[in-house]
Amino acid sequence: MKKNYYAILMAGGVGSRFWPVSTEEFPKQFHDMLGTGDTLIQKTFHRLAKLIPQENIFILTNERYNDLVLEQLPEVTQRQVVLEPAMRNTAPCILYASLKIQKENPDAVMIVAPSDHWIEDEDTFSKNVEQAFEFCSENDALMTLGIQPTFPNTGYGYIEYDKASAEAIKPVNQFREKPDYETAKAFISQGNFLWNAGIFMWSVKTVLNTFQKNQPELFELFESGISAYNTDAETDFIKENYPKAKNISVDYAIMEKSKNVYVIAAEFDWNDLGTWGSLYDKLDKTKNGNAVVNARVLPEDASGNMIRTKKDKIVVVDGLQDYIIVDKEEVLLIFPKSKEQDIKKVLQNVKDEFGEQYG
Repeated sequence: MKKNYYAILMAGGVGSRFWPVSTEEFPKQFHDMLGTGDTLIQKTFHRLAKLIPQENIFILTNERYNDLVLEQLPEVTQRQVVLEPAMRNTAPCILYASLKIQKENPDAVMIVAPSDHWIEDEDTFSKNVEQAFEFCSENDALMTLGIQPTFPNTGYGYIEYDKASAEAIKPVNQFREKPDYETAKAFISQGNFLWNAGIFMWSVKTVLNTFQKNQPELFELFESGISAYNTDAETDFIKENYPKAKNISVDYAIMEKSKNVYVIAAEFDWNDLGTWGSLYDKLDKTKNGNAVVNARVLPEDASGNMIRTKKDKIVVVDGLQDYIIVDKEEVLLIFPKSKEQDIKKVLQNVKDEFGEQYG
């Protein structure tokens, strides 16, 4: 049965909120963000490989990161690295990879998983994914893994599921956009809302039928290359046609338009590691309440800080609370955690002032 299990590991993002460590040339998924010895993409690949045959895990990334993928995942062959020649959001690349997988194995069931999530309880993750795979093998279903909210987060979309369902796999009523704080509080008080983690499971047959129904032009564009996929002609077809694809997320393209959507409330701890603040939340803290990666820190009246440097660099901090302090080669960032959503804007200002090479 497991020969039909496949994964699409999404590794094309830039992760600009983790600047200056994450850059366009070397994004966050290829960094050891938590100081564990493994990069985020390595952790994700090995987590998926507990359930899915290694050769059935496809890495979806921008063509500029091909060498980084092969370097960090030596067990992967070029066949498994699916390259985007242009940035076009998640729907086109998922459709493209799904057509390749269908051509190889029309009975495939698959998971789409971001490369930068942090999940500690990997056995429970595998259990939840296997539950979903079994359901998708027997039903015409699009599935997602929802995360039990721990606070009214305004940075995530939400999934509203059918409150009447007593099953572990619940029908989804609707997807809700990122809310304001009061709306997020109302969602949580209702008890049938989960965070949307962007982790999807489905059979290849169901997802392609759904694309054909809801995004006929996009489907036609990629389906026209079916004879080229998994052959030497694929690269030329994709280089010519991929840039023509609509820039649209898989949520908008198919999930929000479909009635056959289900959710499992994940039973494992999860962190999306989207910002320095989320990394701070994930890491163990010193007795002063600082989260430290690589550095040796001497704090005085300094707490709540996220501090990351090269290995064993000595950092003396006095009088700073709740700051991000990141030292990387020619860039030093000292920035309030409360303004971390502005780091994207700061990065653009740095590029404008000092040159593209700093981003």
